[in-house]
Formats: sequence, structure tokens, C-alpha cells
Amino acid sequence: MSEAENKRKLGKPPWLKVKASYDQRYREVNALLKSHNLHTVCQEANCPNRGECFSSGTATFLIMGPNCTRNCRFCNVTHGRIAPLDVNEPERVAETVRLLKLNHAVITSVTRDDLPDGGASHFAAVIHEIRKAMPDTTVEVLVPDFRGKPESARIVFAARPDVFNHNVETVPRLYKKVRPQADYNRSLNLLRQAADYGKMAVKSGLMAGLGETIEEFEEVFRDLKKSGVSFLTIGQYLAPSENHYQIVKYYSPEEFDQLSVLAQNEGIEHVFSAPLVRSSYHAGEKYRE
Repeated sequence: MSEAENKRKLGKPPWLKVKASYDQRYREVNALLKSHNLHTVCQEANCPNRGECFSSGTATFLIMGPNCTRNCRFCNVTHGRIAPLDVNEPERVAETVRLLKLNHAVITSVTRDDLPDGGASHFAAVIHEIRKAMPDTTVEVLVPDFRGKPESARIVFAARPDVFNHNVETVPRLYKKVRPQADYNRSLNLLRQAADYGKMAVKSGLMAGLGETIEEFEEVFRDLKKSGVSFLTIGQYLAPSENHYQIVKYYSPEEFDQLSVLAQNEGIEHVFSAPLVRSSYHAGEKYRE
């Protein structure tokens, strides 16, 4: 069966049908982001929760431009011409965090393999500016793998984010198909470095529905636990277009509950597993809990 035939056969189940919310608060947040020339992963990745999050005053800032140096088959972020870093971006992000009165700010980025430190110094600058503008706001970073350079990772660690997140995304067998420019063990090493550094929660995320098995998930859960991960998100993969990696399986809410139990059985303390869960979905609430 072809990927297109498989998709037609599957159909989107009712628990994944989200009613868009574009209320006044949504429009205010959207306007504020545009006025400060900022990008969010909510918009660039076409997240199904963006209406809900914007309406509640939440946004996950996407720094270092909208274009990525990698071209993963699951991701809707654009692969294209890379612009120089905007040195004023950290201040604009911090000001927007202040205007939105965020209790928890989530910062992620495109992958910038063109930069010597992979953008680690830029992450650190954003953290520092948020700390200056909003000292009581907790800061979560969702970072790329920095090409496995420990010195780059240490720059981010030293800025003291409250949560250090790096997603392994899928099981090792599927890396060549789904994210060929990444490396599973390199990602585990980055998470282990963060756990060894201490003083911050270590988090990772997985997508379900790419063709993995339950046994492979359990193997990843064990690897993440050994790497020091204490927070884990698991959500349904949704193909952004026909040109992206196609969905193999829709997991039911009950199956996501099962994955949560399996991950907790392997020792991961905080597991958030449901069809619409994403890395930063209700991130502040989950961290405070």
C-alpha cells in the first residue's frame, strides 16, 4: 500500500479534530508578535493547539529566523536561505514576555548548523534578557543538538534555564527516514550532559504514529531515563503535507495512556501523553505541577 493510500484508509479520528479559537486575545497576541517581528513555532510548525495557546496568552518563541539548515521529513519549519542573527532579538523576546505577562516562557529555535556554536550564545542572550525583564518568569528552552559540541551545550547550561528540553522525536530505527541529519546517540548525550550539569529539569519529547513499535518505545524510555530525563511529552504525529513523512498509525487516547504508564514504569517521573500533546503545550502548568 502506498503512503497516499494508507493516509486515505486511516482518516483523521474525531479526537484530533480541533475547533479553531481566534478570539480577541488570540488577535492581540498575534498582533504583538508581528509588531515585534518575532516568530513562533506555533505558527511555523502549524501546531493544532496554536488557537488555544494564543487565546490563553501563551506562545513558544522561535528564535534565529524562520528557516532551518536541516530538512527533517516530519517538520513544517521552512528549509531555506539563512539570514544573519538579529542581535536585537533577545531584547524583543524579553519585552514581549513582559507585555504578555508570562509566568513561563518557552524558547526554541531552528537548527543553525551554519553558526560555530549552533546558536548557543543566542539562546543564552535570550535567557539573560528575560531574566532582566521578568525575574520571576521561569524559562524553558527547547534546543537543537548543537552538532554534538559539548562546549556549545555548556553555554546554554551556564545561562541557567529552569527547563532544558531536547526532543529525540522518534525511535532509533526511523532516524534515517525521518530525521537523517540528526543522530539518536548524539541527542542522548546532550540530555545526559544537561542532567550531569544539574540545577535544571531535563525534558524530551516523542512523536507517535511514524511506524514505531511499543517495544521500540520502551527501549527509548529506558534510554531517556538513563540519560537523566525527568519530563517526557508524547503526542500524535500529524503530517504537515503530502510531501512530508506520512502517518502510519493514529494512536487512541487509551493507547497514549498506556504509553504514559510504560514510560513511568521505566522510571520517568513526569509523563504527558495524549494525542494533541506537544513539547510546549501547557509547559508552564506541567512544570509548576
